[in-house]
Amino acid sequence: MKIKVNGEEKKLELDQENVLLSTALDYMGYKPNTIVVELNYLIINSIKWSKVKLKDGDNLEIVSIVGGG
Repeated sequence: MKIKVNGEEKKLELDQENVLLSTALDYMGYKPNTIVVELNYLIINSIKWSKVKLKDGDNLEIVSIVGGG
């Protein structure tokens, strides 16, 4: 499956029929409590990540939350 992540094409070597957003984020090494995810221009609540299925050609924008003072 090929998707775009922050404007860069990525190939995911996962079961293409049932790729959940949560699985893809874990596969790419993102920590769920430190990111905000936009899928095809819609922000997806982290509670729904385990229910949302990705499809070939989807566009993800992932923003990392960084704390500091």
